[in-house]
Formats: sequence, C-alpha cells, structure tokens
Amino acid sequence: MIKKEAQKIWTLLEQVSDPEIPVLTVIDMGVIRSVKEEADGRVEVVITPTYSGCPAMDMIEVEIRAVLQENGYDNVVVKLVLSPAWTTEWMTESGKKKLKAYGIAPPEGVTVDKNVLFGAAKKIECPRCSSRNTEMLSQFGSTACKSLYQCSDCKEPFDYFKCH
Repeated sequence: MIKKEAQKIWTLLEQVSDPEIPVLTVIDMGVIRSVKEEADGRVEVVITPTYSGCPAMDMIEVEIRAVLQENGYDNVVVKLVLSPAWTTEWMTESGKKKLKAYGIAPPEGVTVDKNVLFGAAKKIECPRCSSRNTEMLSQFGSTACKSLYQCSDCKEPFDYFKCH
C-alpha cells in the first residue's frame, strides 16, 4: 500500500515546475531524491538543489507542500539534502529535450568544461539552428547554472545549462 501511495506522490510532483525554467518539472530536473509515506500518513520528500545556494529551492519547497496538501497529504516534510551534490546526469532525457525546445541548450557531457580556464570554451549546439559554430560570451547566463553563448550562424544568443 505504501509503495502505491509513493508512486501517486511522484505523479503529483510532476505538477511542480522549476520557478526559473517553467517548462521543466522538479522530476525533469532530478531534484527529487526520494519520496516516503510513513504508516502515520506523514510524507517525506527529499530534494537536492542544483546549486547549494539555488534561490529557487524555497519556492520549490512551497510548491511541493501546496500540491501535496491540495491532494490530501496534510503532514508533509520536505528535507533538503546537499550530499551527494546534484549533477546534470540526474536530469531526464525528456527534460533535456524540453530545454532545447524552450531555447536553452541542454547540458552536454557529464563534467564541467575546464577548457574555459585556458580560453577555449567548448562549442555548444545552438538550440535554434543546431549549429556548433558558437562561442561563450559569459560564464554566467540568466542564472548561475547557465552560461551565455551566441551562435555565429543565426546570430542568436542563448543560455547553455552547464554540466556539473
């Protein structure tokens, strides 16, 4: 019975969007680590932020509580866990496709690109025209988890969701 309820809770959490990238859910982002319903009805949702200082986590916690309480789960505990640190590997493939369709280049690879330290940032595929003739304009884009790039072919700037 508890496993069936946990699956229902996971499904409800698909309604919680990332406040900074509204086309993604917390499930797409991979920030939900676990869901448990105890025999006494208490629900524990464990989350990990994309960055330890991510300003969106407070809103995500509020939204998790709201969607669960709206669906009859009154005793909700949201627990923030920093270790192990979140990684872009936890993002769903569906989430990465949604990012690209939204105009944000999804993470490529599994580690931070250290070539930027030597003036050679990697060429990221433009989410608009798919060209790799791109250049990084800034290590930081609209949020700390993104870099700002520009495509030399279509001339459009775009955010790249950094790997980490």
